[in-house]
Amino acid sequence: MIRFIFVALFLFLYLILGIPVYLILRLICKINKKAGDYASLRLVQWAFRVILKISGTEITVIGEENVPDEAVLFVGNHRSYFDIVLSYSRCPIRTGYIAKKEMERYPLLSNWMRYLHCLFLDRKDIKQGLKTILTAIEKIKSGISICIFPEGTRNKNKDELELLPFHEGSFKIASKSGCAIIPMAMNNTAEIFEAHMPKIKSTHVVLEYGKPIYVKELSKEDQKHLGTYTQNIIYEMLEKNKSLV
Repeated sequence: MIRFIFVALFLFLYLILGIPVYLILRLICKINKKAGDYASLRLVQWAFRVILKISGTEITVIGEENVPDEAVLFVGNHRSYFDIVLSYSRCPIRTGYIAKKEMERYPLLSNWMRYLHCLFLDRKDIKQGLKTILTAIEKIKSGISICIFPEGTRNKNKDELELLPFHEGSFKIASKSGCAIIPMAMNNTAEIFEAHMPKIKSTHVVLEYGKPIYVKELSKEDQKHLGTYTQNIIYEMLEKNKSLV
């Protein structure tokens, strides 16, 4: 419970004390957008690393060399709020996440998210969902990576190998932009917090990046079912790494 209190306190102080920093970064962006973006990226990555440290999270990273120095579509399984903290803390370039629209409710947090190129997806509104996908494609084309969790919600199944179906629509970001898909498999992240809320426990997690998937290099059948194709790769990594945690 002490870890939870410290994490909550750190987040509160970061959001409150970070208001003037946020305003300064916005000012820098008006002068040099890319410099402001990277300063923001590194600052938030520092904060997320602090949260992981406070949480007592030990991380094994595999395949980081598979992430090219270009805008990509990161695709991961999703079992914990810490999936975002873990994966964003290691993004090499500017990266936005596609989050559920409900996240817009939270002031300060949603401001930072928008500023960091995050997009809010209304899963009930098909028209607005399409606009979000088109915006994500433009982000990729402008050199900003996008991260999605295509299960659509946090997977609460007991067995982390029991993945929810991947929604195919979000994979249009890769097929329409021509960027690489980077599969991400995260083992044991639910054990940090969700498995015993509200306690945060010291946990060993594994994050593996798979080899880049280039849509045009796949068979026509696999191109039609990109979600299933990517899910199978993530499943194989999860199964392989389960013995490491």
